[in-house]
Amino acid sequence: ERMAIVNSSTFNFREVCNKYLNQGYKDIVECVEEAVDEVSKEAVKRLKNGSAAQFGNGPYSKGWTRTPNKGRFSTLWTIHGNKPTYSLAHLLENDHAKRGGGRTTGIPHIAPVEAWAIDEALDIVVQKIERRTT
Repeated sequence: ERMAIVNSSTFNFREVCNKYLNQGYKDIVECVEEAVDEVSKEAVKRLKNGSAAQFGNGPYSKGWTRTPNKGRFSTLWTIHGNKPTYSLAHLLENDHAKRGGGRTTGIPHIAPVEAWAIDEALDIVVQKIERRTT
């Protein structure tokens, strides 16, 4: 005869499952927040350095910053340029029409940092989750 591991009259399967699922969810959210925090700081540095190298060390390159986006369950970060040069980002990254006719050539300096940040954040999240589960 098999012995029961738990007493079914006092064991609430749903409660135990929810507890572990919620704890796992919180761990994952924590890992994502930590990774995005780390990566966003480095991405701002990379944007400032890359912008300064391509466009000089003026207000545009110095204006990169990050702002917290507080959600219901977590805080993530938005990286953006500050006034008065924030509207230049799209024009410099992509080509655009010139006043006298013709087009400028876009200088991709945001997209490479964005691609790096996405890959780096995913790598860090996976590493942090693996450390917590082993």
